[in-house]
Amino acid sequence: MLNEHLIKPGGPIQVFNTGDARALPVIDRAEGIYMWDTNGKKYFDGSSGPVTTNLGHANEQVLTAMLNQAKKVCYASVAVFENSPNQRLAEKLVSLSGTGFDQAFIVSGGSEATESAIKLARQYAIAKGEYNRTKVLGRNPSYHGSTLGAFVVSGDPVAESMFGPMAKVMPKVPTPFSYRVPDNHDVNSYARECAGRLEQVILEEGADNVLAFILETVGGLSSGGLVAPDHYYETVREICTRYGVLLIYDDVMAGAGRTGKFLSAEHWPNARPDLVTLAKGVAAGYTPIGVVMAPNEIVGTVVDSGGFQHGHTYAANPLSCAVGEAVVSELIENDLMNNATEMGEYLEARLKELADASQIIGDIRGKGLLLAAELVANKETKEMLPIKCRGVYRLVEIGIENGLLLYTRKTSDGAFGEWVMITPALTINRSEVDELIDLLRITFLQFEKELQFQKYI
Repeated sequence: MLNEHLIKPGGPIQVFNTGDARALPVIDRAEGIYMWDTNGKKYFDGSSGPVTTNLGHANEQVLTAMLNQAKKVCYASVAVFENSPNQRLAEKLVSLSGTGFDQAFIVSGGSEATESAIKLARQYAIAKGEYNRTKVLGRNPSYHGSTLGAFVVSGDPVAESMFGPMAKVMPKVPTPFSYRVPDNHDVNSYARECAGRLEQVILEEGADNVLAFILETVGGLSSGGLVAPDHYYETVREICTRYGVLLIYDDVMAGAGRTGKFLSAEHWPNARPDLVTLAKGVAAGYTPIGVVMAPNEIVGTVVDSGGFQHGHTYAANPLSCAVGEAVVSELIENDLMNNATEMGEYLEARLKELADASQIIGDIRGKGLLLAAELVANKETKEMLPIKCRGVYRLVEIGIENGLLLYTRKTSDGAFGEWVMITPALTINRSEVDELIDLLRITFLQFEKELQFQKYI
């Protein structure tokens, strides 16, 4: 069992040296969908790390591209040089993103992408003379990164109690949950209310003061694979257009093919965003990377007004861009987006079978291979597990014991529910899905028996 005082899986991560070597296994090697620690124990990576290693581990084409680029040049400042890997990666991303996304601004992570998108939106407003547009609306709950700039547009009341005094937290609107909805609502009526609340907050804040609205189209850890009804996205798009508010989709998890489309926005063609952020899947864990996809209208207006006043040391660095280009090439050449759709449907069906036989799996939701299972104490009442049983954190510990790696974190200490992400690599095949289900069955059953013994359920 992990030392819970040092680390809670999926929760706060301890990276300082505490002198306690028992906290986590030490990684030795990884290949495909499997990982091995230094004791030789094998693990099935059921979540692609933090929904990142979309190609699995040790992909030969990506490693070759990495080595070849490293032999040429690893780093060159974008203030001095353009570089071919950046150009090629940007061209690939633009070609895959569809109409309205003509430019790719490449940084080194999802939090940087969030801040870059917000700063681009702000400078666009200033260039148009809309100086009062400073407020970026978000949803509660939501998560858009760990830097302070990304934190202020994320929705987590517990995090706000710690970091809120250090920053200007932006206004929030409710997230349209589909499993737990308020009394006198069904999924559709609650989604309509949440969309209507967006318009109310825009008017309350003053439409001329609102710069953008940012949301995760398919929920990550903040809402556990949440997918709202189609009409929600369309109504949100209409509202943003009506008031001149830029719509930003956070595709850090959902993008780069994980939902079966390169951009999740393709699932809602009548609700295209103005900006999209990407990260994890673009480089699939082989290097840190983040991206802002933007139209020429926004970029050109900002450039003509004096240029984009923003940058990072590792923006568009040649080595990361070469790796990203190789990852995206593998995604296309191996038809992994279609595989995400097909295997996602199969995995979801198998997970629902597992849920039907379980006392503690209340809901299975998601899109493609971005799926989650919500844990409950009572499936009929949807009662949450008691805090003292440690819920998803204990489930992840049991998974590690059984050689299964999962990803989780209690948003707002579990105030909205608790779930575990089930997000294997996009390379997964049918037999590997079956293996994953077997490991999940063993893990959920073991946890269920533990809860029964302790009289938590």
